[in-house]
Amino acid sequence: MSEQWSDFDTRRGLRDGSVELDRVGCVGQGPGRYEPYVLYDPNGEVVSEVSTWMRDLAVADLSPRTMRSYCYAALLWFRVLWTVRVSWDRATEAETAALVGWLMVAPNPQRRRSSGLPGGVNIKTGKPHLNAGYGAATVNLTLAAVRNFYEFHARWSRGPVVNPVPSSAHRRKALSHRSPLETKQPFRRAPYRRRAGHALPRSIPDAQWVELFESMTCDRDRALLECFVSSGARAEELLGARTNDVDWANQRLSVISKGTRERRWVPLSPDAMTWLGRYLGSNRVSPDDPLWRTLRGPQRPLSYSAARRIVQRANASAETNWTLHDLRHTASIRMVNSGVMTLPEVQVVLGHADLHTTSRYTVPRAEEVIAKMQEYHARAHQPSPGYSPGYAAEDISAVFGARKRTSNVQG
Repeated sequence: MSEQWSDFDTRRGLRDGSVELDRVGCVGQGPGRYEPYVLYDPNGEVVSEVSTWMRDLAVADLSPRTMRSYCYAALLWFRVLWTVRVSWDRATEAETAALVGWLMVAPNPQRRRSSGLPGGVNIKTGKPHLNAGYGAATVNLTLAAVRNFYEFHARWSRGPVVNPVPSSAHRRKALSHRSPLETKQPFRRAPYRRRAGHALPRSIPDAQWVELFESMTCDRDRALLECFVSSGARAEELLGARTNDVDWANQRLSVISKGTRERRWVPLSPDAMTWLGRYLGSNRVSPDDPLWRTLRGPQRPLSYSAARRIVQRANASAETNWTLHDLRHTASIRMVNSGVMTLPEVQVVLGHADLHTTSRYTVPRAEEVIAKMQEYHARAHQPSPGYSPGYAAEDISAVFGARKRTSNVQG
């Protein structure tokens, strides 16, 4: 009985932050493409239940990046199970509540390098600072991955009878057998899901872009930023390119699309080609080498974390909070506002599957709206033009025309 109450107190402690989740187990590289990631328990043994699930996801043609996110979600889930001493096949909704409660109060290690007060707004960029904890998208992705894990094992008659992660019957009913012409029906979120916001894309103003570019300390970083804002490629697509993917004659780069995982061309500006030539000209490279590599120590491909640190260092000196994805937003808004490209053409460059996604970049910048509102307020307080008293309305109409009948006339 005391052990039962001890586990209850542990769950409650995870929810209110008084109990720290044990940082045990880890995610490692798998043996091959059909099992790219594996989960290790505190004893260094492979968790076989996660491995069979990963192999099923690979056969279902999920991208390796999605499988990596799912494997890390499984790591969080199993850490909760190991902390409360519950077997994976005996998990209940109580463990799900403990997981979500911990995610809501625990500090996110990725936020340690973020500058500014959490929850506040950066004065220079107008972007809110990220909270110190985990965001709504992380919570929802973790719950979706854990539910998928138990749904897989339920198909093979393994695991608990009831999925420990509840779903929303209202959502299933609203999305099932719905015609695209019908109005989208509102539905309730499933229990423990967070309300995810849909913030408008933010682009870097020209003055701050110049400041950001001038803070780069090497040709590689300058070439990387120019390639980002001229191609509009995602970070995963651009960082995965190789040296022989550059078409110097036509000023373009071949990347693997994130969604379809097929090759597509993205344009590069003359400035991007110039900096790219300076960066590659100072290094001995072979055609099959990664295009972006580290500069210190043994050469290896530039990872997403390393590329993110480039922008973070610039943020620290300029007191901004731009991200790598803001470079893609900047390129998109520049293309839409250029007056040269149509919206479907911008869709092709960005690799969007739906034109509705591209239309998000037609929203005016916040800076432009504020500048126009300030101009409006300045004009609103100016006195309206009028005429000196004593003139008849007929005489003014004869001289200035019928449009002047609305003027302030006395006499």
